[in-house]
Amino acid sequence: MAQEQVEEYLEAIYDIAGTEGSAKTTAIAKCLKVAPASVTEALQSLAEKNLVNYEPYRGASLTGEGKKIAETIKRRHRLLEVFLADVLHINRAKVHDEACRMEHSISEDTENALCRMLNAPARCPHGSPIAPCAKGIGSCSECEFKTGAALLDPKELRTGSIVPITDLIAQQNGTIAFIRGDCKVVQRLSDLGLTLGTTVSVTRRAPMNGPVEVFVRRTKLAIDHAIAEKIFVDVRKGGEA
Repeated sequence: MAQEQVEEYLEAIYDIAGTEGSAKTTAIAKCLKVAPASVTEALQSLAEKNLVNYEPYRGASLTGEGKKIAETIKRRHRLLEVFLADVLHINRAKVHDEACRMEHSISEDTENALCRMLNAPARCPHGSPIAPCAKGIGSCSECEFKTGAALLDPKELRTGSIVPITDLIAQQNGTIAFIRGDCKVVQRLSDLGLTLGTTVSVTRRAPMNGPVEVFVRRTKLAIDHAIAEKIFVDVRKGGEA
């Protein structure tokens, strides 16, 4: 399989399994507009590469390596959508298809440059969140956006367990792993006690993108939704807030 085709399959499985728990052959075929028999053959090949776990009649799920690739492609896709819509002013109805064609060909350096130029956007034009990068940094203010910048140890790469605090449900804990924003944002949150490694718990999310109430360092805070979605937490490490 060509690398582009591999990435297309992994991205499709990532999207489908994210809502359905596993990706059925028929669902993948419909998503990629290919024959079910072709999907079965592709899944067998991906399983041999240790990118998916596949069981006939039960569907497929991503391995750790497969998920890492899918999340990288998803991040690049959403950054490209922002670039196409906000910089090139491409019709928003067309940016998805355009980004699909471009996402497989850009490098990590280009991805980082896009993120810098776009001022680290939080969401794509369709409202989907853009995950933080995998660099060994705690906030955008630390990022130098240079080729060859230090990366996290592969065992510590940010994964799907890193989510915006706005994604947490009531009473769910998480440990702050990344803050999207410049020095002013980081300092403002730091003054509130929201620093890297701190455990926070969401107590209430107001409807219609209203304030998010959190409990941190034995204190309740109400944070504007636009600021809250800049705070990414690791739900695997949610201790006591």
